Amino acid sequence: MTDQPMPGAEHTLDGDEEALTKLRALRGSIDNLDAALVHLLAERFKCTQEVGELKAAHDLPPADPAREAAQIARLRRLAADARLDPAFAEKFLNFIIEEVVRHHRAIAARPRPEGAA
Repeated sequence: MTDQPMPGAEHTLDGDEEALTKLRALRGSIDNLDAALVHLLAERFKCTQEVGELKAAHDLPPADPAREAAQIARLRRLAADARLDPAFAEKFLNFIIEEVVRHHRAIAARPRPEGAA
């Protein structure tokens, strides 16, 4: 993603100040939403990092397929309610789950101090 407009994207709106102003406002909203998504994902990964630490400390598996399936079903329902393509929401969550499980595996593979659970 870039802050620069695509070549010619705004050029076609030259002379239509109202449309150009609206386009810039919409893009500003998109930029704000993207920033919010990044911060929300960072918070989510902080929580999943703690989950990974807890799982490793108690010798639990890094992945929980039943939980993942429930989360995917839940997110698909939320997406449908929000008029977002449920298949897109599922792909997005699968990408996140894959990354979380990768982190959990890395945490589980780290050596633990003597006497740790």
